Amino acid sequence: MTALQKTAENHHHCVLITGATGAIGGALARAYAAPNTQLILHGRQQDKLEALAEICRHQGAKVTLSNINLTDDHALKAWLDELCTNQVPDIVIANAGKNTHPQGADMLEPWGEVQALLDLNLKTPIAMAQHLVPAMQNRGSGQLVFISSLAAWHGLPTTPSYSASKAGIKAYGEGLRGLLAPHGIGVTVVMPGYVTSPMCDAMPGPKPWEWPPERAAKAIKRGIAANRSRISFPFPLNFGTWWLAVLPAGVSQWLIQRLGFNHHGETPHD
Repeated sequence: MTALQKTAENHHHCVLITGATGAIGGALARAYAAPNTQLILHGRQQDKLEALAEICRHQGAKVTLSNINLTDDHALKAWLDELCTNQVPDIVIANAGKNTHPQGADMLEPWGEVQALLDLNLKTPIAMAQHLVPAMQNRGSGQLVFISSLAAWHGLPTTPSYSASKAGIKAYGEGLRGLLAPHGIGVTVVMPGYVTSPMCDAMPGPKPWEWPPERAAKAIKRGIAANRSRISFPFPLNFGTWWLAVLPAGVSQWLIQRLGFNHHGETPHD
């Protein structure tokens, strides 16, 4: 066996997924789990993370786990630097996130929860790119995947801070794609609608065209493989929410109210 053949044999397609104990993250881990694949899975629920790792190993993948605090920039940098020393991930899916919303009529979201949401949903994916892009540039390849939401098209009264965080990461990913394309690095923004999960169940308001996480993971994986700039689903809800961004704001806000997205409930967390 030649040295080149040995290198090819030892190289595993490396996929990093944060928020792997969430519905979409877990489904993505199972979708990518296969022989000759190295999965790096991050999640806060250790028991659930270990169980997911066993499923992925049974499917032939090599799996390493982490539960570091993603919003601690020093810990995040140390973790990513260590990973890149061993192997720069081929695909990085920044999936970890949380939600909050007003707890009653005429109430703003609790400020502490808003800060935590912005740190995880917006700051952390940007920090991950800051730490990982130089290594990907040196290699000349890589794929960054940011999880936005259809709520990024127009802010919802039920989740204004969540909508803002997802609009922010959408804009960041779109801008980064053009910046990094000359370096062989792809950037994909994922804009899901409602996907069955505890977070989705806890959200107030109607949930039209809700998808199971396995269907969402299949669509996301297919779009990543094609290096699509945007993956948004399901089509009817994406088409409708896109119009909310195009129509005059007053019309969009009237429609949102008519569709029942002004109701309030308990605060969910991913």
